[in-house]
Amino acid sequence: MGRIKLRDTLYSLLVLSLGIVLGGWTVVVYFALLFHIRDISSMFVNVTSTVLFLFLILLIVRYLLLLWASFNQHYESFVFDEKMEGKDFTASVSVLVPAYNEGPNIESAIQSLLEMDYPDLEIIVINDASSDDTFLRASRWAGYYRNAQVKVIDREVNRGKAEALNLGIQNSTRDIVVCMDADSRLEPQALLKGVAHFIDPKVAAVAGNVKVVNRKNLLTRLQSLEYILGLNLVRRAQGYYQCVNIIPGPMGFFRRSVLDEIGGYESDTFAEDCDLTVKMLARGMRVNYEPGAISWTEAPETIMGLITQRYRWTRGILQSLKKHKFSLFHMRDSGFINSSMLWYMMFEAIAWPAMNIFGNLFFLFVAFWYGAVNMLLLWWLILVLLDLIVSLHAVSLEEEDLSMVFYAVPYRMVFLFAVDVTKLLATFEELLKVKMTWGRIERMGRTKTSAEGEDTG
Repeated sequence: MGRIKLRDTLYSLLVLSLGIVLGGWTVVVYFALLFHIRDISSMFVNVTSTVLFLFLILLIVRYLLLLWASFNQHYESFVFDEKMEGKDFTASVSVLVPAYNEGPNIESAIQSLLEMDYPDLEIIVINDASSDDTFLRASRWAGYYRNAQVKVIDREVNRGKAEALNLGIQNSTRDIVVCMDADSRLEPQALLKGVAHFIDPKVAAVAGNVKVVNRKNLLTRLQSLEYILGLNLVRRAQGYYQCVNIIPGPMGFFRRSVLDEIGGYESDTFAEDCDLTVKMLARGMRVNYEPGAISWTEAPETIMGLITQRYRWTRGILQSLKKHKFSLFHMRDSGFINSSMLWYMMFEAIAWPAMNIFGNLFFLFVAFWYGAVNMLLLWWLILVLLDLIVSLHAVSLEEEDLSMVFYAVPYRMVFLFAVDVTKLLATFEELLKVKMTWGRIERMGRTKTSAEGEDTG
């Protein structure tokens, strides 16, 4: 423990030093901007430059907090694993696998569950009126195995993922419910790692670690970095405070009694996973993160597929926050930390994308209208530098290939901008109450090919 405290102190000093360096560099950038705009008499340009500078400081503070909290969670995980080594805690587990037209993936998902390093499992596959051969493929696996029983439920009418999961919960008989997507594949130790957190009776749920399996092209590799940097790093930091704000669909653990208490999933948003998590946070419940509970998922391989997914995610998150807006302003039930996480969700969904788009368009305007190209280059340079530093930290924590860090450049310059535009458009349409439908992303069965030995790195 003493060694961990020493490393914690050293790392805190490192983060502080990094903050001083980045802060100093930001001041240099700001004065460089002032130098370049000294001949520009426009009040709009001068005021906007100052606002963006202040936003840059806020962004640096956010990154430093993420670094510090995620590092602490990382080492707390080591301490927790050491404590659990001498304990035999294997709560009874039901795994729910909702499936709609998942023929290429469903068998791989079931096979990965049967390979789990866990003594006794109840696996429930819910076929939500698929029009392909999902039910036929799943039914082949129904029965008893060495350490599991596989049940397959067939619905004649499609009612959506939320209702499929609720049906699975109703038919489950175990204390812990694990929900996963049919296009996901779990690592053998995933259940042991995630379930261990429920030794603490105050823990309501645990979020798993989702990774991209189909790193086939630049788009999916950039999404892989996004999962590491933009999703899992944030969950690590939130996990330090036990307030993860979105339990991902590909890997989520829930105490059955909690699901009964809050009424399970609801179908009135396009992000049922987010909505369920927000319901728990609004009631002041603790939601942990387990980096060792790894689930491999298939990311969209086309730009249109990516846009469809992020559009749905954004509108679903906003719908969930709107439903639970009471908790944003009243902390009596949720508590200060959980309420803060809900505000953070609002910032990530609306403020940050809007400011990122505005900043890029502003400096592009200044570069072309006033010829101040250096202002644009300095703005991009500081953002890319931030992403490279945080990517190195996040990739190291995930024990991923360090070559992933270099994708931070196109990630910042192109990918994030495109995703943020999608988020902003989705926000406008949600505010205008534009009708939307579930966008179907074509699945290629990449989790199956990966399970058969294909390289994912």
